[in-house]
Amino acid sequence: MTITTCTVDLIEQLTPTVNRVLLTPAQAVNFSSGQYLQLCLSDSDKRPFSIASTPAQQQLELHIGGAVADQYASQALAHLLQQHQLQQPVRAEIGLGQAQFRADSERPIILLAGGTGFSYVYSIAQSIAAARLDRPVFFYWGVREQAALYHHAVMQQWAAQNTKYRFVPVVQQPDDNWQGRSGMVHQAVLEDFVSLEAYDIYVAGPFAMAGVVRDAFIEQGAHREHMFADAFAYI
Repeated sequence: MTITTCTVDLIEQLTPTVNRVLLTPAQAVNFSSGQYLQLCLSDSDKRPFSIASTPAQQQLELHIGGAVADQYASQALAHLLQQHQLQQPVRAEIGLGQAQFRADSERPIILLAGGTGFSYVYSIAQSIAAARLDRPVFFYWGVREQAALYHHAVMQQWAAQNTKYRFVPVVQQPDDNWQGRSGMVHQAVLEDFVSLEAYDIYVAGPFAMAGVVRDAFIEQGAHREHMFADAFAYI
């Protein structure tokens, strides 16, 4: 873990409730794809967010859901906005978590995200593409409404880079114009794979979702030692 200050370079809306934040650390930092950072609002108030960028990129990218009802995220975003306006740095602890990408494995990969948990698996997906790993990769992204698929086009481009990549967006409450999969994202995985025994599986989303996914996937053959999510340490 590295403790450092970061300049707030950019805050932009991706959707009415999700913001993209770019930070530049004051010093070189080490982390692995799939790890997270903690924004230090104060010495006693530290809030974790997945890092959407990869270690090869100079800036740290975060995707922060700022809905009014989610004070945990919206207060962190307000802190970032204030520091950006004042041209003051923010303090961060970078390189936390045990659910980072296992690049030395040769198993096929399932990446599963709910909502802004996307940022966690997005970092891993970018690293896989950059390393040109010759493994099947299945990326499932579940959202409540299709407007929340803020990186839909980016992920379609990612999937087009390699015939072994597949991107599957799943919308829980689709409107009449939606042409893709619908329902719960983990159910789409269960429908697509008779057995999950052979796969490395990376999961990000609300704690309640992570628990449901873990239990359902193990029942369908997944090995707990090949399932990775920082949420598993708390549920």
